[in-house]
Amino acid sequence: MKPDEAAGGGGHDLHVHAVSLFVRSDSVGMGRRGSLLEWLFVLYGRSAEVSALDKVIARARDGVGGAVMLRGEAGVGKTALLDAVAVRGGAMRVLRTTGVEAETDLAFAALHQVLWPVTGMLDALPGPQHDAVCAALGLAAGTAGDRYLLGAAVLSLLVEAAAPDGLICVVDDFQWIDQASADALLFAARRLETEKIAMLFAVRGDAPVKGVPLTVEVRGLPGAAAAEMLESRCGVQPCVARELVTLTRANPLALGEIAACLTPAQLAGSEPLPDPLPGGTRLFGDRVAALSASARLLALVATVEADLDLVLRATDRLSAERTVLPGENMGAWTGRMALAELEESGLAELSGTRVRFCHPLIRSAVHEADTPARIRRVHAVLAELTEGERRAWHLAGAAMGQDEQAAIELVTAAELARDRGGYGTAAAALARAAELTPEPRTRAARLKDAAVAAWLGGRPGQAESLLAEARDQAGADAGLAVEIAQLRGRFELNSGNAAEAVRILAGGDSLEMLADAAEAASYVGDTAAIIELGRRAAGHREGFLRDTVAGIGLALDGDAAGPGLLRRALARVGELGEAAEYLWAAAAASHLGESDLATEMAERAGRVARVSGMTGQLPVVLEFVATAERIAGRLASSQAISEEGLELAREAGYENTVAAHLANLAVLAALRGEEEICERQAREALAIAIPHRVGLRAGVAAYALALLDLCLGRYATAHDRFTAIAEAGPGVGHPTVVWRTAPDRVEAAMGAGDEVGARAALEAYERWSAHAATPESRALLARCRGLAESSEDAFGEALRLHTNPFEAARTALLLGERLRRAQRPGDARTHLRMAWETFERAGARPWARRAQGELRAAGESGQAPGSAVLDALTPQELRIAGLVADGLSSKQIAAQLFLSPRTVEYHLYKIYPKLGIGSRTELARLVVLQKAPAAEEDML
Repeated sequence: MKPDEAAGGGGHDLHVHAVSLFVRSDSVGMGRRGSLLEWLFVLYGRSAEVSALDKVIARARDGVGGAVMLRGEAGVGKTALLDAVAVRGGAMRVLRTTGVEAETDLAFAALHQVLWPVTGMLDALPGPQHDAVCAALGLAAGTAGDRYLLGAAVLSLLVEAAAPDGLICVVDDFQWIDQASADALLFAARRLETEKIAMLFAVRGDAPVKGVPLTVEVRGLPGAAAAEMLESRCGVQPCVARELVTLTRANPLALGEIAACLTPAQLAGSEPLPDPLPGGTRLFGDRVAALSASARLLALVATVEADLDLVLRATDRLSAERTVLPGENMGAWTGRMALAELEESGLAELSGTRVRFCHPLIRSAVHEADTPARIRRVHAVLAELTEGERRAWHLAGAAMGQDEQAAIELVTAAELARDRGGYGTAAAALARAAELTPEPRTRAARLKDAAVAAWLGGRPGQAESLLAEARDQAGADAGLAVEIAQLRGRFELNSGNAAEAVRILAGGDSLEMLADAAEAASYVGDTAAIIELGRRAAGHREGFLRDTVAGIGLALDGDAAGPGLLRRALARVGELGEAAEYLWAAAAASHLGESDLATEMAERAGRVARVSGMTGQLPVVLEFVATAERIAGRLASSQAISEEGLELAREAGYENTVAAHLANLAVLAALRGEEEICERQAREALAIAIPHRVGLRAGVAAYALALLDLCLGRYATAHDRFTAIAEAGPGVGHPTVVWRTAPDRVEAAMGAGDEVGARAALEAYERWSAHAATPESRALLARCRGLAESSEDAFGEALRLHTNPFEAARTALLLGERLRRAQRPGDARTHLRMAWETFERAGARPWARRAQGELRAAGESGQAPGSAVLDALTPQELRIAGLVADGLSSKQIAAQLFLSPRTVEYHLYKIYPKLGIGSRTELARLVVLQKAPAAEEDML
């Protein structure tokens, strides 16, 4: 392939045919990398890779952002590809960061590099996001808080930087990016769909990267192109070129470096090639060995510290310690002279205030050329010259065996990283501190803390391994053993076997562990365990949590004192402040049979979690918020929340929460009549929930399939499914699911002709709802009586009580069907029309078709009901519109939804023409009008 034949996207000033970055001088040997005028950058055979990157950039320029990962072995040309395409964005701004192995353990080192040029835009961010970025970058005291908040803040700042022409964000050597920066950058990379941002990553080998949707494999050059390059640029004979291409797998770096090492006779093929060929670090070993002692020393310092000033100072200090060899004139040497020699060699270069090796393999070659003792001494000198996190890691590098002082400083560094939101970095620091800790109990405590940090950083596998090690080290310390057990139980509940979580947590006696055990048992659906744990909790001092846990257990056991304790707990709702407390309040309301109050409490939990930075637990809270929105009939909102929660749960590795959101999405698909989507999402949820013994989520997924059959009029199948749900034991079913689905079960039984089964389901529902006092709970019970007892009065009572428009429409449909069959079409039409309009607005197409068919049979053909004005909005737009109606500014909305203010404004820009309005005031008015409850006569 000729260079001018491979441009692949002509019209650009830069020809990008391959990013081999194969450079050489006019002579065969390759000395140093010179300027662009001195060296020829020839790009062979890379048109496909360049085209893929160009597409990402072009889409971002048009407002459809995205991310791509270049993946390939060392020397294959990833960096050069990034260099080539980064200049092809026209007026798009370019931000760049490169991972440096010496800074892998420094929290936010890479983020600091990429964001520093745009820190002047920080004031455009919402307050919490502004503070999070400032804390992460060390611009202000404080904490970055939840990693989700920091990720959203990074996204917001990148969006600001993308105005007006777009942004290309280049992240090279991702395998060396510190964990805290990697988490924040990947969070942003997964949320670029509506932004003018292209994020280009490059990673070596098989290093795992979660969430970048597009991967471009960068392999060796095409054989013909590589051989032509060797022939035309190095004078290599064709037979030798072909052999080199085969032996190196056409790796551009290997081809260039090896060709530079060959003799003219070997290049001409008159002498055999060396066996083995120079490879790996040996590619650079001779060039490192050719450096002066001072330049090698400076290079060694640069392998463990990138900061230029520190490298120079440490080199000068270490040079003063070194024994001068015969013939050396050390007095003339300084760190700056050594640096000049290193740069001249082409092995390293200055990048701002950092020393950067021209290839990671050079760093390995320098390291391999020296002794462990000398490397420890370099760390020791750097520890004397640094402070904070840098000093801690250099002390660790200098340690021989266990060293409590170094461990203490690493713990301090971990605390700083954690406070700034760098949980992954904190976990690494604490794990290393544990290795250095002499005393077993302290070592176990540090391993336990490392496990917590890893968990909060979204690495459950690492967290479980660290916790297992902590457990082994804890010895006879009972208090520490209890702490470790509680964490084991929590980890198991989020991502493992919920029944095992019950077993672990039930071993504790504190109220907190009993509450955690009861929560786990409620996930399993193990009523006996919940009752027993409630009895044990009753022995603790009176308070909200104690009353809730004890009250739930007593209520399930049929003890008359249970509902009273739950009422007493709910009377203290005004004292609550934590999201977890509101979730317990939702559980209390649920066990009283008051699903509407439970919904309200779950919604409060969601609002609190978003503004308080509830570290790492937002995906779990959103399980309950999404369910609450669905039960309240706000299907679009439930969809948006579950989609968000599913994404966050997958990022965090919370498998059981993934199952929860999939199950809820399956129910929503059933209500829309989307059979294939419902069945797929339910299967995915069940594949997690059943092996993990999460009966609550298995029950919801099974409910989705039963509801789908009910929606589509397959009553016999639906009845069988609901019966199976009611009979399912712990781990595969759940009593709460049985209670909440009882109205559907009664309807399915009646539709299948099983009146006895319908009455049995009604009796069970009456027992569960005996203490329910809210209007909606009594409305659902009245509807069930209307069905099972064929009572028109019960249907009328239900319609008068309903506060949930969707459930009111279902009741109206059932009553309308009854009236039409009783030859009262005039009375039926009012109810059927209301039901049809409500179902159409909600997008519940099977129900809408059923209501429309009944309405036509009642003598009204009619036009399709006009869409409600807000029906044109997407779920995300509806959420933004609702928050506007609540009086929130764009910055406040951005903070709640993990968006940038510009993204909120972008959505508003799309909302206004859809609704034919032009201001936030008009939007708020429309939302308030739609939310207004229907008048009583409209329900009838």
